[in-house]
Amino acid sequence: MAWAAVLAMVGIGKNQRPEAIFLDAVGTLFGIRGNVGEIYGNFAAQAGVIVDSTQLDQAFMISFSQAPKLNSSLAMGEELVALERAWWESVAAKSFAAVGALGEFPNFSAFFQTLFDHFALADPWYVYEDVQQVLASWQQMGIRLGVLSNFDSRLYPVLEALKLADFFDSVTISTHVGAAKPDPDIFKIALEHYDLEPIQAWHIGDSWSEDVVGAERAGLGAIWLNRTGKSTPRPGVAFKVVTRLTELSL
Repeated sequence: MAWAAVLAMVGIGKNQRPEAIFLDAVGTLFGIRGNVGEIYGNFAAQAGVIVDSTQLDQAFMISFSQAPKLNSSLAMGEELVALERAWWESVAAKSFAAVGALGEFPNFSAFFQTLFDHFALADPWYVYEDVQQVLASWQQMGIRLGVLSNFDSRLYPVLEALKLADFFDSVTISTHVGAAKPDPDIFKIALEHYDLEPIQAWHIGDSWSEDVVGAERAGLGAIWLNRTGKSTPRPGVAFKVVTRLTELSL
């Protein structure tokens, strides 16, 4: 039986509010200004390396999609941040190599450090216009709110910089817990913050493969935030499909 049908039988989404709602970060709460290729290209130009931003963005998407999941929990503190940075540097290096520009940097690691630090600031991000209104409303209802993301430790300063941190009781990051979406373990760990059963919570995200499939497998109410109006890959998997958070009524 599809999970949406199970939720309907117990009343969640109709007569019963979830006890907790988890939300993905990038693509759900906030988006990137322009695209990665443009940002990488602008920083490269400042370093004297000229690249085609469109080609670089395409190369980044391929490099990012082919990289292993960033989900190590074997380190803490500065050691963990170093591992996260090394992971992203590898993705970036392969992106620049794909467009024939990697060898033009006299010290790519030094260049990348500036780039890495930039994404911990508010500058490259923007908050979707429906986010703060909905979060404030849910918070006033007494619903517990958490972030559940495959991002990295920079998520904490980004949430602060974007004035979103105060909405959330918990932040569950793949690198901190050793599991990345769609692994059900990361959802189970997030639920432990509130001592809840999966059926008592929703997860909202923009990625079908990570957010919807992962949440559904873990037993949460999986809500697909389909901001761009893509076709639903497999009907009946998501509990709800919305284009804006304001479409969710509680």
